[in-house]
Order: sequence, then structure tokens, then C-alpha cells
Amino acid sequence: MATPTNYWVHDLSPFLVRFPENPLGLEGIRYYGLAYLAGFIVAWALLRVYNNRGKYVIDADARATLMTAIILGVLAGGRLGYMLLYDLDNFLAHPASIIRVDQGGMASHGGFVGVILALVWFAWRQNRSLLELGDIVTSVTPIGLFFGRIANFINGELWGRVTEVRWAVIFPDSPTVFDRTTLSYAPQPRHPSQLYEAGLEGLLLFIYLQFRLWFARPPFGQLAGEFLFGYGIVRIIGELFREPDAGLILGLSRGQFYSIFLMLAGLVLIVLARLRGQREPSLEEKLDPHGEQHRETN
Repeated sequence: MATPTNYWVHDLSPFLVRFPENPLGLEGIRYYGLAYLAGFIVAWALLRVYNNRGKYVIDADARATLMTAIILGVLAGGRLGYMLLYDLDNFLAHPASIIRVDQGGMASHGGFVGVILALVWFAWRQNRSLLELGDIVTSVTPIGLFFGRIANFINGELWGRVTEVRWAVIFPDSPTVFDRTTLSYAPQPRHPSQLYEAGLEGLLLFIYLQFRLWFARPPFGQLAGEFLFGYGIVRIIGELFREPDAGLILGLSRGQFYSIFLMLAGLVLIVLARLRGQREPSLEEKLDPHGEQHRETN
């Protein structure tokens, strides 16, 4: 293996701004928090575009309510999911640790469950089609995953497996081995798997879902099913390059194992959607008697 000095050593700070010591114990503004903020802002903006172009009519008040529900679902589901799926022993020993979000620990699978519950509530409250709403929300979800994975890379966490590829990165906090060249223990070069996942879970899925949303008319619910199935596939692929951050289950990383259930749920949703056969109206059907589509005025 090439010597560690041939590779870039990760030295990025997790803070955009670091605060001086203060009575409140606030450390600073983290990129991880900004990633969540960026994802929510882009999702809000895309929902407005959908409204203005007649893809999904949702005014400013309803959009604000939906985004609030989604934010709460992501944060609560992601944190609870991490504690139950990846850190159960610590959770049972210290239940209060679930509120220590400053210590990190969010699970995308748990976040999905939280968002589903938020969508069920919003659809019931607003008397909207849950399947259509699911299609719309999943079409913007990958951009949040993209920002989150970029933040994982900046934080130097969730690193990849040991490798000799030229673009490998040395993460100082990763496990060390004895280096005969330097006669000391040092971390090994690893795949920047966070960037792979940003491309697969984020950009690839986002482009695919946007294409399907604008240029196809699948039955309500099918797009959400395709997202769940597609996420499961790319997550399993990404995990091939990622160092498992918890014990294996049946020889699979936990990310791979839990993704199987997402894929199954996606397949079920696709089948149900096709059996129902309810599709998005065509552009002509959306036009009002005056021949103008709905435009947001507030």
C-alpha cells in the first residue's frame, strides 16, 4: 500500500463559525446544521415552483405547515431512528441522550419514517391525497440527502473502507494501524464514501425523480415507491465502500439490511399505485375555464 503521505489528509473544520467560550456553552455554527437548513430551503423553493407551474397547487400557508411538519418529522424520526437502530445500548442506559443532538447521530431510515408520519398528518388535516403528496415530497427529498452527505464529509465522519485509489482520503479520526515506514500508528487512506453517497442518494436520485415528475405521468404513489426502491439500491451500493459504523446483521451492514425493507415497501407502493391507476391530470385538464394555470399571488 502507498504511504499515507501520498494522500490528502482531511483537515476541514465542522464549524463555519466557531464561538468563543460563553455561558451558554454554544460552540458555533456547524456545517451539519446548515446542511439541514439548506435542504429545507431548497425543498420549500421547489414546492413553490410546483405551485406556480401547476404541478402541485399548495399556497404559502399550506406550504409553511407542510414544511414545519416535515422538519419535525426529519429531526424526531432521524434522532430516534439512530438511537434505536445504531445506538440502542446507549439509549437504554441513558434515555436522555436522545435529546443530545449536539453529540451527533441521525439515521436517514428513521427520518423517512418521521416524514411519512408527518405526511399522513398533513394529508388528513388538509384533506389531500396522501399518495400524490408522497410523490411530491419524495421528489425534493434527495437534495436534502445530498447536503447531508456533504456535511458528513466536512465533519470527517462515516468514512469509507481502506483503499489505494488515488483519490483516497486520510481521516484522522479513523482507526489506526502500525505503519512500518514511520514506525508509528497512523490512520489508513479510505474511500471518501460520503461523496459517493452524495452523488448516488442525492444528485442521481434527484435528477431521476425530477425527470419522472415533469415528463411522465405515473399513477399517484408510484413516484414515492420508486424513490424508496431507488434509495435502497443506491444505499446498498454506497455501503460497499463505507466502513460499517455498527455491527453487521446477517453479514450485511445495518444500512444495507434496513434498506432491504425500504425496497420492499417501495415495491408494494408501486404495485398498489398501478392497481389504483389514478394519475395526475394532463396540462389541458389543469387549465381553468379562462385557460390560465394557478399562480401564487402571496
